[in-house]
Amino acid sequence: MDKTPTPHIGARYGEIAETVIMAGDPLRAKFMAENFLENPVQFNNVRGMLGFTGTHQGKRVSVMGHGMGIPSIGIYTYELFNFYGVKTIIRVGSAGSINEDLHVGDLVLVEGACTNSNYGSQYELPGTFAPIAEFNLLRAAADACDRFGYRYKVGNVLSSDTFYTENPHNDKWMNMGVLAVEMEASALYMNAARSGKRALVILTVSDHILTGEATTAEERQTTFTHMMDVAFSLV
Repeated sequence: MDKTPTPHIGARYGEIAETVIMAGDPLRAKFMAENFLENPVQFNNVRGMLGFTGTHQGKRVSVMGHGMGIPSIGIYTYELFNFYGVKTIIRVGSAGSINEDLHVGDLVLVEGACTNSNYGSQYELPGTFAPIAEFNLLRAAADACDRFGYRYKVGNVLSSDTFYTENPHNDKWMNMGVLAVEMEASALYMNAARSGKRALVILTVSDHILTGEATTAEERQTTFTHMMDVAFSLV
């Protein structure tokens, strides 16, 4: 049975491409539609979560916002994977570095996503699940970074449920080699695993938790294009 439109996405089945590039900020999705897509058509404005479908170098692709935090991306990516026939989701977003060699503007290709969220408890697993990227996407993204000459690291991040937190424990995550903190990757990777689909997260370091380096909201919205170059090269 066709379950579209969903409560959160106003598109009909077939209006969204099999590959979707997502960003937390819907205005970043709009920026990608305007700068990377040919002939974009808007398919969603429910709750202001903009989504567009067009072509990139002749290949059909969609872009869409997913909001902030694990509950938000969890809903949108579940619906895309399970109701819209989406096979691949690539998230582009920002992160706070907790690695001394990872600076503002550098990219993080997220191989795995630790989390302090309880999202995974729904699967009732007899242990701890390790959410990871799809390897072929990860390898292709690293190859693209090398071709473009972009600075990047591949590794683990922390998908945190809290932006403002009483006890961040960054030193403890650093001790385990975690590179940066963001808020969505683990849920995307879990949804992809459960539905048998593909996912990758590509992040730009927007601030450095250790040194205080930072960028403005406008810069995060419109100037973090290196990760977009890499994401669209994977379509």
